Order: sequence, then C-alpha cells, then structure tokens
Amino acid sequence: MKITPSARVLRMLGEIEFDEWQCVAELVDNSFDDFGEIVRSGVEWPDGFKVSVSLPSSANGELVIADTGRGMTYERLERAVRAGWSGNDMHDKLGLFGMGFNVATARLGKRTRVLTTRSGDSEWIGVEIDLDHIRDDFEAMDITEPKSDPAQHGTRIVIDRLNRTRAEWLRRNGQALRNMLGSVYSWILDARGFELYVGGTRVKPVRHCRWGDDRFVLYNGKERIPAYIEINEELQDGVACSDCGQWQLTHGDECADCGSEKLTVRKRRIWGWLGIQRYLHKTDYGIDFLRNGRKILRWDRQLFTWNNPDGVPGNEDPEYPVELAHQGGRIIGEIHLDHVPVTYQKDAFEYADRSWRSAVELLRGVAPLQPKRAEALGYPENVSPLALLFKGYRRNDAGLRCLVPGDGRKPIHDETRRWGNEFHKGNPAFQTDERWWQAILEHEESKNKGKQAKTTASVPNQPDEQAVMDALGVPADAPASGSTQPTGPEAGGGDTTTNPEEPKGKSETRSERLARYENASTRHSYLSRPFGHPNLGYLNVETRLLKSGEPLLDDLGQAVPVLLDQRAGNELTAFVDADHEVFRRFGADYADLLLVELAPLLKVRARSEWGPSQLVAGIRAQSLKESALDGTTVGAEARDLLNEIRSRTVAELNRSGEYRQVFGHLSEEERTAVEESMIASGRVGQVGRLGQDAGFISYLPALALVRLVEAMPEAFLDRRVFRGPYADVKSPSARSLSLARVTGYLADVATIGTFAGEATALQLQRARLSITLLADELAGDE
Repeated sequence: MKITPSARVLRMLGEIEFDEWQCVAELVDNSFDDFGEIVRSGVEWPDGFKVSVSLPSSANGELVIADTGRGMTYERLERAVRAGWSGNDMHDKLGLFGMGFNVATARLGKRTRVLTTRSGDSEWIGVEIDLDHIRDDFEAMDITEPKSDPAQHGTRIVIDRLNRTRAEWLRRNGQALRNMLGSVYSWILDARGFELYVGGTRVKPVRHCRWGDDRFVLYNGKERIPAYIEINEELQDGVACSDCGQWQLTHGDECADCGSEKLTVRKRRIWGWLGIQRYLHKTDYGIDFLRNGRKILRWDRQLFTWNNPDGVPGNEDPEYPVELAHQGGRIIGEIHLDHVPVTYQKDAFEYADRSWRSAVELLRGVAPLQPKRAEALGYPENVSPLALLFKGYRRNDAGLRCLVPGDGRKPIHDETRRWGNEFHKGNPAFQTDERWWQAILEHEESKNKGKQAKTTASVPNQPDEQAVMDALGVPADAPASGSTQPTGPEAGGGDTTTNPEEPKGKSETRSERLARYENASTRHSYLSRPFGHPNLGYLNVETRLLKSGEPLLDDLGQAVPVLLDQRAGNELTAFVDADHEVFRRFGADYADLLLVELAPLLKVRARSEWGPSQLVAGIRAQSLKESALDGTTVGAEARDLLNEIRSRTVAELNRSGEYRQVFGHLSEEERTAVEESMIASGRVGQVGRLGQDAGFISYLPALALVRLVEAMPEAFLDRRVFRGPYADVKSPSARSLSLARVTGYLADVATIGTFAGEATALQLQRARLSITLLADELAGDE
C-alpha cells in the first residue's frame, strides 16, 4: 500500500503539539464520522454504534481503538491513511482520517496497524505503518487477519511501541480521559446515542447544570428574562469547496482558493442555546462552541469582552462577570457553528473568518453589554441574547430577583457548587433544578418572615415624607424619638409566654405526630446536609420547616423551636418551627438552634469531653464553612460593589454632562489621590485629561465617593445611580432621610472596602448587611 509522504515527514508530524486526549479524539472522530454517515443514510444498524478505547497496561503495551462501523474497502483504506488526503466532505465530518490520523498516530507511537472489515467479507484487511521501516518507496505492509464470523464489521486501530511519556499518561489517567472526552463529545453521546468506552468503562456525557426552560427573573419588576434562550438562526445559503473547505465570496465554476470544481451549495445555521448555570464557578462558566457535534471551545469567555469596532484601545477588560467577579460567573451555553472553519488542532475557530464574526455579532451584538456604557458611547440598547442574560443575571444577590439560592441573609454559593458536583456525579436528587429553586423560596420566606409586604416594597411612587417613611418600614403611628409610649404586654401586645395547644387527639402516638409534622413541612435545602466534626463523627440531617400554624411539640407537650427525630443509623430529621417567637420576634438563626440540638447527640456518640460551646463552634466550623465572616471575602464583596457603583456613575455623568460640577467638588487631596491611582493603573496618558469626562470617578477613593453623594445628591439619586427619590421630595426631613438611607450604607461599604483587614466580626456582619441593602438601592434593579 502506497502512503505519502516519507517516513521522515511522518515522524515530523509526530512533533506537532497534540495532547494525549487530542490524539485519541482524532481517532474517535473517524469512527463517529462513519456512524454519522450510517445515520444520514437511513440504514438500519442493529449492532449499535460503539467505539472502544483500550488503554496500555504498561509503557510497553498498546493502545487500541475499535468501532462497530461499516468497515472500509482496500481502496478507501489506502486513501484514509495517506497523509494530506481529505475525503469528499469537508463540512459534515469531524476527522476525515488523512493528516489528523497521521499526526495522532505518529505522536503516540512508532507502529500503527489499521484493520477493517465489512459484513460479508471473508477476512480483516489492513496496513501496518512502521515509522522505523518505511523507506523512500513510501510502501507500508499489507496485513490480513481471519474472521471468526463473516457478519463482523468495523475498524480497529492498534498503536504500539508507544512514546513512553504518553503511554504512561494514558495508563494513569483513564478517568481524566473519560471526563475530557465526555465533555468534548457530550452532545454526540447525548443527542445521537453513540457509545464510547475507555478502559472498559462507558464515557458519560458531561451535561450542563443549567436552570430549567421555565425559570426566569423579572427585571425592574416587569420585564421577564428567561434563564434559557434557544438560538436558531438560519443564515443565507453559501457555496463551499468540498476539497479545501473554503466558503466562496462569489459564485463561480471553481474554488477561488484551490481551483477545485467541487463546489456545493450548503445550508448555514447558528443554533443551540444560552442560559444560566445553577451555581457560580470561578472557571466553569462561559460558552461551548461546537462544530459537527464536537466541542471546539469549552467554557469560552471571548464574548464577555467588548471589542470596539473603531479600534479604540482601552476596552480589554471583560464586561462579565463584574458583580463579585472573584466568585466567578454563571452564564453558559452550547452554540453549534457547523459552517465555521476550525484550526487543524480543532481547539479554536478561524477567528478572522467572516462567518465567525457574524456569529459573534448575532450572539452578543455590536454594542457593549453594559447598558450605561453603551449609552455613553452612543450605541442603541444591546438587545442580543447574551445582552439580555447579562441584564437579568449580572448580579448574584440571593433570592428570586437574581435566581440565586440563599440562607435568608446571603447567597450560599459553596453549597450550590456542592449540589452541582452531585449533579455531575449523576445523583438523581440533583438532576432537576428543584433543590436550587426550593432554596430560593426558603431564602425569600426566611428573609421576609415577620414582615408585612408593605415594609418590603420598593421605592415609593409618591415622593412625600410618609412614602419615604413607609419605604423605611416606619409605621405611620410610630412614637417620636424619645417617646415613653409603652410596648410589650403592658401596651396590649399580648402575653409573651407560650401556651401550647393540646396535641391533636389525645390518643395520637409519637409516630403519628411526627408524620403529621412531616406532611405539614417543607425541606430546608441549605440546612439539609451532613453535620459533625472529624473528632465527633457526622449525622446526615434533613431539616424541615414546619408551616402549619400550630406549635412544634416535644414528647412532653412543650413547644420547642427545633425537634429532632432520629432514624436508622446516622440518619436524622430536624423539624424547625418557623413561627416560634425565638425566630419571629428575636431574629434567631435556624442554624444556631439546630446546632444546639445536634451537639449533645454527637457528644454522646463520640463520648467526647468537649463543652457545649466547643461542640457548637467545632460543628459550625466544619459543617457551615460558607457562613464564616472573613475580612478578605467581605472586603472583596464591598470593592466589587463599589466598582459597580463607580461604573454606573461614570456612564450617568457622561450622559448628563454633570461631571464638570462633580469634579469641581473634589478637594485637592482627592484630586491627588485620583492622579496617583491612575498612574499606578498604567493610565498615565489620561492624567492630563482629568475633568474632561467622568473617567476620574473610576479612580476616586471610596470614602471620597461617599462625600460626593452627600454634596451632590441630585446627581446620584432619583433613579440615576441610586433609585431613592430626592429632587421631588418636598419635605426637607424626608429628603434628608432618603439621602441618609443611601449614604449610610455606602459609608459602611466604603469603609469595609478600604479597611477590611482591621474589621471585627460585628463590623463584618454590619458591612455584609450594608452590601446587600446598598445593592438593593441601585437604579434599574428594582
């Protein structure tokens, strides 16, 4: 069998940089291509579509890739292993043998045997490519093997005399290889049902843990933005060359690139989806781009950075994520670009190709994703699918508004990431988004317990004094400051002692009572987890919130806030009475009292000598790590929010032209600080333009920003940067109250963003609450 070019060139191909998984994938591509042709032909294929990868058991072993495809004729086999050969279809296939086959096999080992047979053939036919023995006649040895069953069909590639480094990697990293191939071929394995085995274990498709099709948020309380957007854009048909694969700019009789006359009219389509992941992740977010079902780019974030079409520099920073960027992002997607050419390594698209640029424009638009920035630069509103998701999900506040699970006070990102791991492990309890959704509902209920809907309303529509007081939750008949009006039982507030009702039915057994509690309660996702400590052991706790309106009674008939029901082994159910006064009136935390109940159980089981406080502290530190108050984390949260406020302020002041007045309010010391910050950030050229636009705000010290809001509230309030009313509020006291509402939170956030390392636990608690409340005050996020 003739193969070209020479063995020396083939060995040089082995020096082309391909990772081990890429080499394996090149060979798997060819099998999947064959399967795809079978599917398109409509032929019944009762033996199924299966590819098996057998890994070397030692450095002297062999790598085998076998499939259940149709097999090849001698003539097709000869073309398939010839370096530089390409098949008749450059657009519907993944591999095409040819160059990819030679690069992959030469990189893995010195000798490759390809054996193939069709149903009805009398034997396996093949070729042996031995890089140490092929000479200038370019001839490789023909080989054959007998068949045990004439009905056998398929192709088998055997590579031995392996490169020792790559053989060792393959031997040790079977699971890593399965994970990589499961991600790269996830759509093919899922949608087409092809089977891929590595080391005898089936490769599972790595699916995205996204929110369901029916989930959405309400932006500004009225615009519904879904968490899943389907993309299906039919483009104008194009003419492409079947030999070199190039799309033609003009309709002619031959290819403008290679001169081939094999030109065909082909469909072009951009399809797939964009959506929101159920959890934030520092690295696993972004968009997957696929060609012919194989992922070329995974977790790609190119579209999150706006590139000025006018070529103006200074726009290199990503627009997403901007809210708490250190925690990562959650915008994801799968976009199929079958018509866009890729690099020979299949790890990137040809970004200079106009078809790639058209896809980018369709998915993210030409304007910045940030609305204020787009407006400041003179662009109309960006209404692309990615811009829509950015608008609705750019922030990560807990609750329904941003579709983020929480614990009643803050997001529970660590816990939702743990749930995401369970999803990827295939745990049935985590496959739908129900657990995440329930945690959001529980957060909203915990956050609003004991409050009337009126006290949680947004900014008042009527900017008068009482409306501002209502927004602050101050009752109309509240006593003035310093009043001696009595409160509590003496004022008719009722007896604060607990008078539990008699249990329903005096003959009710304990089991019946607990079953009734279970039916009248809902699962609390955040507090349903293992609790314990390495020195104490662990209990698997399911926590349930009782919402029946009746008290939670222990075995003595006493009303309790938390009741434990021990099950078999380490399983335990904890009932929490959400209406108990310790929660409703005194603001106690569910977790704190749950730990108080669990601590004695763990102490007895472990026969520990720890005291009560040591028990509770140890269990909390191990089981509720994400609740820790950490100056670094809270400080980063504060700085991220301050950067968001600065960004909005720059856009607003550039739009209104009020940056000159604001700049005039800066003290000499503040101007010096701005200049020093610019120089330290490498913006030396902008120092001379200070005051000519609002860019100086980006470098303003945080505490100076507080002073500016106090000095010029009309430039910041009234739904400009902050949504609080000001100019139209007629009462001076109400106007001052509306301003203080913002500046009080802002001062806390600015202080902790500047001096987080010196803060006490109480200061961090206050700061975290102020961060949440100040984020609620941002304009456009009602």
